[in-house]
Amino acid sequence: MKKYQWGIIGLGTIAHKFAETFDQETSELAAVASRTSEKAKNFAERYHIPKAYGTYQELLMDEDIDIVYIAVPNRQHIQHILQALHANKHVLCEKAITMNKVELDEAMRLAEEKNLILAEAMTIFNMPLYQQLRSLMDTNKLGALKMIQAPFGSYKEPDPTNRFFNPELAGGALLDIGTYAVSFARFFLSSQPEVMASTMIPFETGVDEQSITILRNKENELATVSLTFQAKMPKVGIVAFENGYLTISDYPRADRAEVIFNDGTREWIESGSTAQAMNYEIANMVKIIKGELPNRSLFLTKDVIEILDTMQKIWQNQ
Repeated sequence: MKKYQWGIIGLGTIAHKFAETFDQETSELAAVASRTSEKAKNFAERYHIPKAYGTYQELLMDEDIDIVYIAVPNRQHIQHILQALHANKHVLCEKAITMNKVELDEAMRLAEEKNLILAEAMTIFNMPLYQQLRSLMDTNKLGALKMIQAPFGSYKEPDPTNRFFNPELAGGALLDIGTYAVSFARFFLSSQPEVMASTMIPFETGVDEQSITILRNKENELATVSLTFQAKMPKVGIVAFENGYLTISDYPRADRAEVIFNDGTREWIESGSTAQAMNYEIANMVKIIKGELPNRSLFLTKDVIEILDTMQKIWQNQ
């Protein structure tokens, strides 16, 4: 059986988590690349990876590499996505996959032209729990979807130079934690929503520090997205239906959800493991490449990026 060979571009914190987690029967972590040979060698030695490259281009020139995982800062995503696709590599890119819809459309066109798979490493679209919840919704046991709440608050030290608040590094809550909240809402919504209202309070550098957004689609399903980098909020998503509601704690990598019916009865739905979140992304990427799974997540990602674009346009006029 063919084992797909993976390479990592960008060796920051999230890349370490990716390498620590990597455990696949169908894939091998074969190469890593950084801007310095020393960093690449140290990373490769730590995780027993055969090849280490001191430039990203060297990894892309490696004909043995099938799939590239891109973990560079957000603003650099599109550059490396396009380079990897031009090098005939499938691409799994960290969130937010691109800075805007224009960039994503360009990447999607190139992937289609090259007959390659492009996907975002969004845990919500890959966790087994969410597929279980989708199956529950399809039974209509809960009735029609009415409303979604997607809060995400994280306190970050107010340092203008770090990536969370630095506009040169695509700082701000929206392109960091916001992608999770909007992806959560979009996963459950029956169709792409419009941004009905959105307001943002900026940090001193101009990036978004906190915001609240209301979404509504043609089915009259509503969602609220609340984000902040200056206060902790529980990552508890609520999905309300006619006959009951779901509560999903730590929803970015959730493996259990509680169902509360209108008559007061409760039940738990459990599936997958939070600890294996990145492995589900890896496994599903391979299934998509092999034609065993449709690349539905990319179209959800596109919808999310369009929502983020609209939110930012609204903020520019406030």
